[in-house]
Amino acid sequence: MFLLYIQAFVIMLFLVSVFGYVLVVLKEKLYLKRNIILIDKKSVKKEYIDEVDLKEFIVGGIHVRAGDEVKVILSSNESMEGIIIGANKKDDLILMVTHKDEIRKFRVSRIKKFKIISKYGKFFK
Repeated sequence: MFLLYIQAFVIMLFLVSVFGYVLVVLKEKLYLKRNIILIDKKSVKKEYIDEVDLKEFIVGGIHVRAGDEVKVILSSNESMEGIIIGANKKDDLILMVTHKDEIRKFRVSRIKKFKIISKYGKFFK
């Protein structure tokens, strides 16, 4: 009898989690349709978003979009991972926010290796 209650409870939790996941996926799809890029980091302020003028650009033959998660190795062998905010064409800068909520700016000419870890919205493509 007790096991039936536990089994029903576990099944209910599973169904609620699947339903929540479906709602999150639908919300992301809606954001993609409206060209809204959600970067949920506290350090990303409006001034950083206003500083960039390119949301989509090409680095070393790789098409990059704001919201993509990347790994960058600079010419000084400094490695960093984070989410692309955008690029400033005039100053030749790329802005990204790291997983530690730090805003990093670096010149395209300093990039030694550039790798995309995950594309924003690739789940729906």
